Parts: sequence; C-alpha cells; structure tokens
Amino acid sequence: MLRSSVAPLAAGLRSGVLRAFSTAPSPPAAASAAPAAPATPVAPAATAPPPVPERTSFGGLRDEDRIFTNIYGRHDPFIKGAEKRGDWHRTKDIMVKGADWIVDQMKKSGLRGRGGAGFPSGMKWSFMPKVSDGRPSYLVVNGDESEPGTCKDREIMRHEPHKLVEGCLIAGTAMRARAGYIYIRGEFVAERKAVERAIDEAYKAGYLGKNACGSGVDFDLYVHYGAGAYICGEETAMIESLEGKQGKPRLKPPFPAAVGLYGCPTTVTNVETLSVAPTILRRGPEWFSSFGRKGNAGTKLFCISGHVNRPCTVEEEMSIPLRQLIDTHCGGVRGGWDNLLAIIPGGSSVPLLPRKICDDVLMDFDALKAVQSGLGTAAVIVMDKTTDPIDAIARLSYFYKHESCGQCTPCREGTGWLYDIMTRMTKGDAHLEEIDMLWEITKQIEGHTICALGDAAAWPVQGLIRHFRHEMEARINQGKQAAIGAH
Repeated sequence: MLRSSVAPLAAGLRSGVLRAFSTAPSPPAAASAAPAAPATPVAPAATAPPPVPERTSFGGLRDEDRIFTNIYGRHDPFIKGAEKRGDWHRTKDIMVKGADWIVDQMKKSGLRGRGGAGFPSGMKWSFMPKVSDGRPSYLVVNGDESEPGTCKDREIMRHEPHKLVEGCLIAGTAMRARAGYIYIRGEFVAERKAVERAIDEAYKAGYLGKNACGSGVDFDLYVHYGAGAYICGEETAMIESLEGKQGKPRLKPPFPAAVGLYGCPTTVTNVETLSVAPTILRRGPEWFSSFGRKGNAGTKLFCISGHVNRPCTVEEEMSIPLRQLIDTHCGGVRGGWDNLLAIIPGGSSVPLLPRKICDDVLMDFDALKAVQSGLGTAAVIVMDKTTDPIDAIARLSYFYKHESCGQCTPCREGTGWLYDIMTRMTKGDAHLEEIDMLWEITKQIEGHTICALGDAAAWPVQGLIRHFRHEMEARINQGKQAAIGAH
C-alpha cells in the first residue's frame, strides 16, 4: 500500500521538474563570444534510384541469347562442332570454384526444373550431402521423355549431346557425385548412339573420368536405356529400373537425396535442366534471370504439335504469350486463330484450355497455374474445331490406363474406370449424372497415389469437364434421342 501511494507522487514530481527544464529560457550568449562561422551548405540527401519497372511484354528471343544453337541439327553435333559453339569452354574454371559456388549461382539464376514439376534447380542440387558418410553420391539424368506431345530432350540428345555431357559433369561437381547415369528411353536409338559417342569423345579429350578437365574432380558417366515404360519417368521408378527391378515408384520419405540409387544419395534431374547449366554459369545468373517474369526465369524449349501450319521445337523466352508463340514460330493455327478449339499447354498430363483463355495466357509456370493448368514439359498440343474433345481425352485416358504400374489401388482401378466411362461418353452412351461421377472419380485418384501418374490421368478429364461440359451433355442427349429413335 505504501509503494502504491508513493509512486504517483514521485511520478508527479518527476514530470514537473522535466517541464520546468524544458520551458526555461536559454541563457544569453556571452558578449565576448566569437562571431558564428557561416553555415556549411548541406548536400541534399541522395535519393534512391527509381525502381526498374517490371517488364510487361515477353518473347522475341534474339539468336545471340539462344542456348541451343544446333537444336535443328544443321551443324556438327559432336566434339569439334560443339567446341566451336562454345561447349567445354573453360569448364575447369567453373569446376574449381567449387560445389557451393555452382549451387549458389544456380539458385541466383532462378532456373526451375524443365522436366515438368518446375522445382527450383539450385535448391534441389543443394539437398545432396556436403560431407560423405562413406557412401558415394550419384547423379541420374532423366532422358526417358515419354510424355505424349513432348519432343525436346530427344533433340538435345541427338543434336546437342555435348551440352548434356558437360552439364552432367558440372552438376555432378555441384552434388559431389562420383558418377552419373543417363537413363534414355528405349525407343530413342539414334539419340542413345549420339550421347554414347559424345561421352566417348569427352573421355578421349580428358573431359570425363579421373581428374576431369584437369580440375582434380573424378567423374564417370554411363548410359542406360529403358524399355519404353512411361512410369520410369518418375524419379524413384527410374532408380528402381536402373537397379534392375520393375519400374515401380518408391514411397517417400526417404527421398532420393538421402537414399537413392543403390541406397546412396542421388539426385534425378532432366536433360534440358542440365544442358542449360554450363551456359548459365558462363554468362552469369543475372543474364538468365533477365528473361521471363519473376519466378519464371530463363529461356525454354517449347514443342508445338497438332493443328498448326508448321509444328516445331523452338527455344523462346519464358512468359511468351501462347498466341504469339504459335503465330510466330508455327505460322498460326490451321485455318486461322478463329478455328482454334483448345490447347493442351504442357504435355498430355495437364488440363486443356479453351480458346478464350488461350487468347492472352502467358507460357510460364505461374500464369498457367492461375488458369488451372500447367506448363509441364511445355509440349503444346493444338486442337482446331475439327477435333472431338471428348474422343481426344478418352484417348489420353487409355494411355494412362495402359501405363499405370498397378501398384496403387486408386490409380490401378481408377484409370480403368475413367477410360470405360470416357469411351461410353464418346458415343453418348451415358447418363448426365455420370459427368459428376466422372469428376468424383478423378478427385478420388488425384493426390491418393505414390507418384503423380494418378494426377496425370485425372487432370485431362477434369479439364474436359471444366471447359467442355456442355459438349458432354449435348453428346449424351444426342445418344438418348438416337436410342429413342431406334425403338
């Protein structure tokens, strides 16, 4: 009680004293004081430079900014031609800067994986152990490329194989890997031979093997080819296949960076992702990140097929508008843009988009995600108005049914159900309520499997229902009318 009554009194005295000092007049200046020196002019505070405005237009990549300068095979794809184009130029200087420097530069570049998932590459490389526990580390290269509509990695392997081989060496250095395995799709015979020859040339030149490039790093590279199973494009199924087992995905965790090939730390990465790494490190991460929108940096190989005047694989800037990509490099849609029905923007596993979205959507990870699709492998499949969208998606449903490894019940059973219902839908032999049933089946598959094949089977059907439900309803109603007429 004493403390509580004294505290307000002390506080009042203290505040009164402070007020007295703060309001007291200043003493007059002494008469003998020297005249005041003239005030020194104060320089105005430096103003911060105005922020660089964000770019709003993309595309029109210049030839001097292209990474893949022989993607069409017009020049020598092997070591003499590759060295003339800048491959293997001062590779040793990159390697001796060390693993941490390489990983840091890749992070700064903003490169995201080019195999479909779009995971930041530098971050993925950094997951590998920095100190060995006695187990060797491995690099596995995904050259399986079985996604329908995708034909970019095969062009790299047969026309720019040294970019891939050099990228493997640099990535292996960054991951402290002792060896790398390039897993090539079994049907890619010419591509496999080109890569094998490039590896042989690199060994003869001293670029691979013991003391690779004179850097003090030992790195060996091997080629393994599969038997054409789509599921082996999944990283852990690929590891299983490399080990001589059936290509069935593993449960995660443990993740490959901890327990991968032969039980050792492993990173599985895409052909295109590795092939761009040497150029990024030579020209600098700032150069690479100057292309595309924020979070979607760099250049990208786009594969455009289907109903266009000139199907092609082309390197362009990320975030280029989809319509500009098709008009500039493919001569437009067959019959003109008004004849466009829909486009699958990233390989068969991503949902299709109707023309009204294709008019102004950008080709990058975030823009396509915002419209409920995905960049995937950037395999653009164009469908004009002669296409039956229900039949097209039914054909994809058959593909995923056929390629399911059968390990997970939702995928093993669900892909068959999707195909059966979609087959009936093409003929109108269905009920309207089965459209919602079809949607529910996709949701029971999506996210309920070990790997993403279940998602890949579900998403095309979801895209069809989302954008072409009216077509499905009309087809079913026509089927009912035809059945009534037959009786």
